[in-house]
Amino acid sequence: MRRLFLAAILAAATLPAAAQTAPSLFKVVSPRDEIVIGLPAIDIDALGRKLIADGQIAAWQYAVRRGPQGTTEQGPLRRVVILRQDTLRIEAFDPRPLKVAPLPN
Repeated sequence: MRRLFLAAILAAATLPAAAQTAPSLFKVVSPRDEIVIGLPAIDIDALGRKLIADGQIAAWQYAVRRGPQGTTEQGPLRRVVILRQDTLRIEAFDPRPLKVAPLPN
């Protein structure tokens, strides 16, 4: 486990700077619940158009977690699919004061 953790840190350090940029976060509200998702550099208008055109969007669900340095951050939790018919509202989400971890590869 410790070797895997160290290997992940070393791999993250060697990724190009473009892959390390923070994603755009959105809160998706449905009749059952609400979740925060992360997508690479997209605005809310483009996200709405894509959801209407495709009927669904695959994204990373983000949640509050402990980062590698022990600080609290918003980080990816799992892959999810957002369905158009189950979505009531999508809002831009501001995670401040928390740092946002980059999307996994």
